[in-house]
Amino acid sequence: MARLAIFTERYTIRSSVELTALTNFRLAAFELGHDLDFLFKNELKYLRNYDGIFIRALTDPLNTTYVVARQAEILGKRVLDHSSAILICCDKVNMYARLQARGVPIPETRFLAESDLNALSAARLFEELGTPLVLKAPNSSFSAYVDKVATPDAFVKVGKRFLRRADRVVVQQYMPSEFDWRVITLNGKVLAVVKYAFAPAQWRLMDRTEGGEWAKTQAVHRDAANPKLTATALAAANAIGTSLYGIDIKEIDGEFYVIEVNDNPTIAAGDEDQQNPEIYAEIISYLAGDV
Repeated sequence: MARLAIFTERYTIRSSVELTALTNFRLAAFELGHDLDFLFKNELKYLRNYDGIFIRALTDPLNTTYVVARQAEILGKRVLDHSSAILICCDKVNMYARLQARGVPIPETRFLAESDLNALSAARLFEELGTPLVLKAPNSSFSAYVDKVATPDAFVKVGKRFLRRADRVVVQQYMPSEFDWRVITLNGKVLAVVKYAFAPAQWRLMDRTEGGEWAKTQAVHRDAANPKLTATALAAANAIGTSLYGIDIKEIDGEFYVIEVNDNPTIAAGDEDQQNPEIYAEIISYLAGDV
């Protein structure tokens, strides 16, 4: 029997789907013969009492979640996410560079420093990569600090705003689609596959403009997913490590392109678990050392 803990924050358990998912993890642990407690920020001194720690809060190298991951690793505990996954996935420049080095298909991508952010560079990139272009701050998440620009003026204005958060901005080829695939993997295995279908006239998972809508989740059983899709997802995961990842992928004319690799992927009850509810037990088994 293993003693496990989920580190979470108060804002997470305010969401009914997140709370239900946390409850499902706890039930899965009990059914497998393990104990599972919830830990909060003021209880980190008890980390040493557990065999495995699962982080279910927003990850960032500058907040408590990274401290939890590193402390758990130093104590020799199993932990998700790995601290390396947090460092890499929260820095899109690092993440895309790793994907490029391993030959994982991604949109055409450039990295610009502030000294290169000007109308001349913008015009050159529009010519090279097409119009519009997608700009991303390296440390963005949940579609925040991700924008689409179609003119040099907009390129420079958005780029300067993003550079308040980092020393480089990511510039990518725009790939229009009506949905993104999300493949959740752990330690080289596919756990779940879902399609995030965008709302009409929207182009990303979460449209943060006024009146914008979130994408709808449509699950596909992992065994029924396109083998090329899952192979692309695993190649991306392997380029980063062996932690728990959510790989976002676009399908364009039968080809698959990795948009990004996310650590700490969303697992919401009734969404990502629709076709593979065993995802809870599989993650618990990993943390308990059963696999």
